[in-house]
This record gives sequence, structure tokens and C-alpha cells, in this order.
Amino acid sequence: MKIDGTPYRSVWVDEQDGWSVRILDQTKLPWQVEILRLADVAAAAHAIRSMQVRGAPLIGAVAAYGLCLALREDASTAALERDAAMLAATRPTAINLKWALDRMLACLRPQAASARVARAYAEAAAIADEDEAMCAAIGRHGVDLIAERAVSGRRVNVLTHCNAGWLATVDWGTALAPIYLAHDRGIDVHVWVDETRPRNQGALLTAFELGSHGVRHTVIADNAGGHLMQHGMVDLVIVGTDRVTRNGDVANKIGTYLKALAARDNDVPFWVALPSSTIDWSVADGVAEIPIEERAASEVTTLTGRGLDGAITTIRVTPADSPAANPAFDVTPARLVSGLITERGRCAASAEGLQGLFPGRG
Repeated sequence: MKIDGTPYRSVWVDEQDGWSVRILDQTKLPWQVEILRLADVAAAAHAIRSMQVRGAPLIGAVAAYGLCLALREDASTAALERDAAMLAATRPTAINLKWALDRMLACLRPQAASARVARAYAEAAAIADEDEAMCAAIGRHGVDLIAERAVSGRRVNVLTHCNAGWLATVDWGTALAPIYLAHDRGIDVHVWVDETRPRNQGALLTAFELGSHGVRHTVIADNAGGHLMQHGMVDLVIVGTDRVTRNGDVANKIGTYLKALAARDNDVPFWVALPSSTIDWSVADGVAEIPIEERAASEVTTLTGRGLDGAITTIRVTPADSPAANPAFDVTPARLVSGLITERGRCAASAEGLQGLFPGRG
């Protein structure tokens, strides 16, 4: 996708030296487009942990490249296992992180130490290329959900939660991929963008992405979605996800469950877009089994933005002595999900639906 007309991926190998890894610092967007250079595994782990990169598919790709950087320093088996475990511990909820590292380990363990670096870069590149291709396919399989509501050229209003665009993946995105494709086909699509407290990824990142691509959108407070649905102002909801169980439960940014409840009460279709790397075939009950990351209270008690003087400022929005809780994700039960959009097509959010697209799994 493009920023000011320049095409970008969310992660790439530096073209000059051929080995360091470049990312966009998402903590600086939309105020500043800053490209970071990751030169060692510690920098890659910090980028994931500090949310300079975020979004389940992108986390997996950056972790894969982080292992490449680690192997440049020490390609021994002991170091390989140690550094993979360190990267895996950075974010507990998004299954793509474990998936990508498990794939890298399966590829690298049989290799001689002398061959591991080159093999690692090839496998990390394959993971990134496949993610881009899967997200493009999600767009193709999901665009009809928008097109079929564009009767006689009417505007289609889609609500999304958090950021599930190209900044959350290698390119295209998950929930936003069908929206981008609809826009590019000339469909009149408008997006209600949840601000997504506490980190405001919707207001900062989704709005930035859609605006850069020319997609009509409006940022709303998280609590406004139900009101809009009650008044017929939302045609469908499309969200991304950090982990889907084999039975179709969906873990996504905190507040997704409440959107699903409001959608069910107002007969608004609620769709979840994901690459197959986000499916955790080992888990059946999302509420009971998916670990929910508890992030720093400061994300709730403070806000960062551009002040009226133009400077980027962080302010406190709660009393100094008030504690805050910050669960980063919630789980939407499969019964509230209209369906899943994957690179292989659409299916019901159920064991049977997923087995139909991915036979032999689960």
C-alpha cells in the first residue's frame, strides 16, 4: 500500500546492506513516518514488545526476521532455541508469533549451523510473501460482502474495530483488504473507525491508512457503534483477529465482544477476517484457553497526541492515585460471528466451517 504515493510494506530487508530489517515505527504514526533499522534480535524483540510493530500477522513476520538477525550473531542450536523462546515471550495472545517461530525452527533445526543464516532469510521472506498473498486473497473473498450491499450505487457503511489494515500485516491487511478492494473497484464505501481505546490504533492507524488511500471514513468513540447500528447506519462489521480457535471463537482487541453483541441485537452481519496462520488448532474454548495480555496501566491513564501548539504531548487523563486495569484483548464466542473470511474463502465460524476450508486440521 502507499503513503503519499510511495509504496511500502510493513517490514522489509534493507536494500543497501542486504541483511538488516526495516520497519515503520507505528508508535510515531500518524504524526511522523519514521523508518527504523533493526540490526539485532534485541531490537526486533523490543519493536514487538513496545508495539513499534503490532498486528498478529506482522508480529509473526518481524519475529521471523528477528531470528535471522539472531543467527548472524550465533547460529548454534542452543542460541537458536534461546532466541526463539525470547521472541515468543514478547506478546502472548497473537498466535501468529508462535506459528512463525515454530515454522522457522522446523526449517532451521535440521540445518548445519553454517547454512542457517541464508536458510533463515529465505524462510522469513517466504513468510512475508505468503502473508501478503493471503491478505490479498482475503480481500477478494470479502469484497462481495460489500458489493452486494451497494444496490443502485448506494453507499455501504462498514464498521471496524482496532487496526487490521496493511500496517497490521505485511501488506493489504485483513479486515481492511475487502474495503480497499471495494474502494478500488469504484464502490461507494464508507468506514466507521472505532477509536479503539486505550491505544487508539483505530483513530491513529486505521484513519491514517484509509485517508492515505482515499477511502471515506469517520472516526467514532468506541461506545458509539451500538447507537449507529440501532439507527441503521451500519451495513456490516468487519474486524480482524489475533487468534481464532478451531471452533471459531475470536480473540481480538478489547471491545470487539461488545461490538458483536450490538451487531447481533441489531441484525448487523459481523464478519472476522484472518489468514490461516491466525488459527490455533490446539484450542477449542477461546474464553477459557486463550491467554489475555494485560498491558501497562499507563496506556489507560495517559493519552498522547498533537497539542494545539503542534508539539506531540502525553497527558494524564485520570487522577494520579487511581489505579487502572488494561486487558488488551477479549474473546467473541463463535455464536456471535456471522462468518470468517480467509485466504481460502468464507466459512461459518465453527469447527465444521473451518474443516470445510482446511480439511485434516483441528
